[in-house]
Amino acid sequence: MNHIRKKIAFHTLGCKLNFAETSTISRSFPEDKYERVPTSQKADIYIINTCSVTDAADKKCRQAIRKFINQSPDAFIAVIGCYAQLKPEEISAIPGVDMVMGTNERFLIADLIDNIEKPGSFEIHSFDLSPADKFIHAYSAGDRTRSFLKVQDGCDYGCTYCTIPLARGSSRNPEIRTIINEAVSIAEKGVKEIVLTGVNIGDFGKTTGESFADLLMEIIKVRGIERIRISSIEPNLLTDELIGISFNNPKIQPHFHIPLQSGCNKILGLMKRRYVREVFSERVRKIKSILPLAGIGADIITGFPGETEDNFIDTYTFLEDLPLSYLHVFPFSERPSTGAVKLPDKVEHHDKETRSKKLLSLSEMKHKEFLDLNTGHSSEVLFERTKNNGMITGFTGNYIRVEHLWRTTLVEQIKRVRLKDIAYSGRMNIELID
Repeated sequence: MNHIRKKIAFHTLGCKLNFAETSTISRSFPEDKYERVPTSQKADIYIINTCSVTDAADKKCRQAIRKFINQSPDAFIAVIGCYAQLKPEEISAIPGVDMVMGTNERFLIADLIDNIEKPGSFEIHSFDLSPADKFIHAYSAGDRTRSFLKVQDGCDYGCTYCTIPLARGSSRNPEIRTIINEAVSIAEKGVKEIVLTGVNIGDFGKTTGESFADLLMEIIKVRGIERIRISSIEPNLLTDELIGISFNNPKIQPHFHIPLQSGCNKILGLMKRRYVREVFSERVRKIKSILPLAGIGADIITGFPGETEDNFIDTYTFLEDLPLSYLHVFPFSERPSTGAVKLPDKVEHHDKETRSKKLLSLSEMKHKEFLDLNTGHSSEVLFERTKNNGMITGFTGNYIRVEHLWRTTLVEQIKRVRLKDIAYSGRMNIELID
């Protein structure tokens, strides 16, 4: 007798870490019982892995939930992840939601959902996190050209704007040897690039007595993995040793994403960040002194409580003077249960928006300068698997998106190219060298 498989779709919001975890959760559903389909199709089950880093993130989550409920009214709707951990009652109040699962419980969803029919009332599986919460392994496979490998989770920093410690708990990591075993498994699937992900990966080793530098030195030895990226690292944890490892090992890609959040020391203090802006600028200039073509991005929050116009100008001029490649700009979003809620001198919405637009314009200018700097140079590109308007795209090591006329032989291959000129949307035209 043929068994009819249930159609299941996964939707991920937020960071690379969430994508790694969604991929791992999806693999826990046996293929003999479930058929994975795109979210654009009608499905029997939708699993929405959520983010709650800003108000806008919460809104996107709610929009996605309602979209899939409208798309398939009889489907089983499960909402999991950070938003579900922080606001389970808010989510369960949405008509049509059947299950809410927090940060750790979501990895049990395949067992809980098996043989369940759409119930008449919702279920909440979301519990308080403790400092001893275990590390749950995750990596993406089959979803993209590269694999996101989770190496760390949680955070002990307690920045006044951030809910991540509330959603994910304290900083923790597995032993290096277990991560290397996962990297070997990824390589055996034919994946050439790994992106090391986590909440605060520079903090790696706190629970095992190892270090992030130790991890890098071991993972570069994995045969089959040709490119390794560091997803994001705090400026105070980006040591000379780590920069040196990146310089001396061609597998480590010359791309650094360094959260800054503000270029004004007064605001950094109010945020309870663990550095001053001089640390950030020194790290950027150190990288550029030994890797002149390195791509360097930064996160910036505008309109944090207490940020005056002079403070914003201070941030703007500080960033203007640095050799950055791009900025990720976020208007400040007040999150419940964070220290920023109690801070005085809130910034008006229109001021946040105005400041954000100015920084986005600065980011565009910085990115063009970076592309101009790279024009004429050669680089290696890992090409993607998708075809878009007759073109194939990929990324250089320093994170420049390039495009070329589609060739099947380029798919998921690493090729040396010469960067010719800037195309639309900040991409670069190339010519193949080999």
